[in-house]
Amino acid sequence: MFDKSVEKLLNEQVVAEMYSANLYLSMSAWLDDHNYDGYSNWFYVQYKEEMDHALIFYNYIRNAGGTVKLGAVDAPPVDFAGIKEILEKSLEHEQLVTSLIYAINAAASKVNDYKTVQFLDWFIKEQVEEEDNASTNLGRFENFGGDAKGLLSLDQELAARVYTQTTQLALYEGGA
Repeated sequence: MFDKSVEKLLNEQVVAEMYSANLYLSMSAWLDDHNYDGYSNWFYVQYKEEMDHALIFYNYIRNAGGTVKLGAVDAPPVDFAGIKEILEKSLEHEQLVTSLIYAINAAASKVNDYKTVQFLDWFIKEQVEEEDNASTNLGRFENFGGDAKGLLSLDQELAARVYTQTTQLALYEGGA
């Protein structure tokens, strides 16, 4: 059983993760439309990871005795000024997601919901990685993306990213 405020925040996080997935899929589509196949691939893999995150939250709520109450997922933007804007928006978005997870952690701590605090530990660590990736992608673009060969090299490098389902998803699927 959850404290109602914690349960509400967890449900909102499912929707936030689904929005993240849609945002990255939209970015992937724009990049694909503009022939940045590597960047498109990177954001497509990011889309899949965000869907995993949504499912982890969904399954956690169910496994821990809560009630899933999904809300509407806002439509993400579909038009971007270029790669730099996409990279800036992805960093800003990851910082927002970090703040949402911190808010859930604070609410759970306030009501001594130690199971949720422990559950969120993985997400807090994951957000360090997510923000670092977004910051690195932006920084590398700013350093090398202004040169056609540099941009081609970055695009080719990002094409190598592959999706691997997180083991965290398997931990919470069992009771669903």
